[in-house]
Amino acid sequence: MSIYKEDIMCSKWRPAIMPQPRMMLVVTGDDFGYCPRRNQGIVDCFQAGGISNVSLLVNGSAAKQAADLAKRHNIPIGLHANLSEGIPVCQSLQQSSTLINQHGFFHGKMGFRQALKRGEVSMKQVELELRAQVGLFVELNGHLPEHMDGHQHVHVLPEVREVFAKVVSDLRIPYTRVPVEPGLYSCPWMPAHLHKFYKQVEKDALDAIPVFRRHGIRWPDVYLGLTTMGQNMSIPSLHRALSYALAADPSSSTSSSVQGSHQPVVTAELMVHPGYPSHPKEGGCGEGPDDFSQSADRQHELSVLKDPSVLALYCQERVQLCAFRDL
Repeated sequence: MSIYKEDIMCSKWRPAIMPQPRMMLVVTGDDFGYCPRRNQGIVDCFQAGGISNVSLLVNGSAAKQAADLAKRHNIPIGLHANLSEGIPVCQSLQQSSTLINQHGFFHGKMGFRQALKRGEVSMKQVELELRAQVGLFVELNGHLPEHMDGHQHVHVLPEVREVFAKVVSDLRIPYTRVPVEPGLYSCPWMPAHLHKFYKQVEKDALDAIPVFRRHGIRWPDVYLGLTTMGQNMSIPSLHRALSYALAADPSSSTSSSVQGSHQPVVTAELMVHPGYPSHPKEGGCGEGPDDFSQSADRQHELSVLKDPSVLALYCQERVQLCAFRDL
């Protein structure tokens, strides 16, 4: 295990001070590269110890800046594969393809799902785009992604998951994300429409597990982040999520186990979206920033993740922040 930082509040990230951890937690800041203000918020969060990993949108308007920042600050980085927002990376798909609408943009979070359900999406074109995004990631960063997941969870959708798994396996990218969150259905504060969407995400993710397993792809024991997103993120909601994760049985997972431990250690990923609100017309993936990006939700997450009470909570529960490479 090569922990590059220590769990904050147990002094300055020296792992020797951390007692035997109960959990190895990757805290991933999604949408790196979306806009300069998102990039700055993510870097600030990383430097404060609030996140330990990032996921890059290579078709984001500030992707080059994000990659440069990751190099400068030694931030572990993976690929946030995007088939739903903005413009394709693959040039041959930018003019005419099943992945784009009449305006030349991806179909959107729900539009892509609807097109997929109608059988209108070419899996050959999906593969071309995924490989082009990995190629651009390598061009920007100088190495393959340490992990690869999907923007708006597109990587677990029917048909797409087979192509995604093939690309990830072919390129020997070791880790992905499986968005099945314990405690998801006991959240009275979550609006009905989000519950409905997340329930479908979970179903798709469960169906993706045998596909990912067949291709030898790994993921942490537990996924967290749907119940703590935006204004739903708070110290109590994070504590609740960690409690569910710590109750998980690592022996039943299909992830790799932490080596060198005398007792089972739960591995987990917490998906977060810290940042400063995007300026109107600045950022996005080719069609400007979305409402969530311009809202106060991003900065709210940033503030909570940097709160000393959250960092103390990790220490109290013996949660070691880490990167995917440390699992």
